[in-house]
Amino acid sequence: MSAWAKDQKIEGSNITFLGDPNSALTKALDLEMTHEGPCGVLGPHRCKRFAAYVEDGTIKVLNVSEGPNDPAGDNDPSKSCIDAMLMCIEDL
Repeated sequence: MSAWAKDQKIEGSNITFLGDPNSALTKALDLEMTHEGPCGVLGPHRCKRFAAYVEDGTIKVLNVSEGPNDPAGDNDPSKSCIDAMLMCIEDL
């Protein structure tokens, strides 16, 4: 995850990338992707595309990018992108 943060040029910022190698958080948040399209390509036990704003261990904003014909959020990832997240955080 640190390599991804470095690649995205946010290393050392207030943004934290977290891995979920055993899908514990993915399953607890009910964010496991089960659609046969993406799972057929990527394999099972994949996480949906999402972004979360967490304060002191409490999820304040959870945005999932998915649609009826876009289960992986590839066509429209905007809900989990920074602009949407910042608007949601400002509305808190």
